[in-house]
Amino acid sequence: MGSVSHLGYFGERRGKRTNTFPKGVLLGAVALLVFAAGAIVFGQTTGIGVIKHRAGVPVAIRDVTITRTADDSVMVKDARNGVLIAAYEKDTGGFVRGSLRAFERMRMVAKVSETAPYRIIKWEAGTVSLSDTATGERIYLEAFGKDNAAAFEVLLGQRRGASQ
Repeated sequence: MGSVSHLGYFGERRGKRTNTFPKGVLLGAVALLVFAAGAIVFGQTTGIGVIKHRAGVPVAIRDVTITRTADDSVMVKDARNGVLIAAYEKDTGGFVRGSLRAFERMRMVAKVSETAPYRIIKWEAGTVSLSDTATGERIYLEAFGKDNAAAFEVLLGQRRGASQ
């Protein structure tokens, strides 16, 4: 019995070049990486092309507890005095309910108390953020649209000043 090179395929390949990766594609990828790194360094050193989020100082703050009841209603209460601010029955309060689900998941992963309050902050620039006092996570709600941010801004009520 002959060697493997006599089985046909390898015998036909003898003397032929192997397939190589196209050099143009490789050089293009390297050039793209160098350009991207250069653009990042340029932007960080000069500030040109960099977008920074400047919220300013808080103009209204309210700590709230958001809980889900057995019938899947969501209750929003003032954390300081326990007064009911809003109640969302099943299939209502879509964005508030969805945000609660996201924060519940973060709390579960971080293994922190589910009863810790959330902090709603309206900033000087007009943006609204929702913070989790237990995990330290904060989301700026305008990223989800003005109507969704307004759903939380309503929960601030007439509260003014950073001490409230």
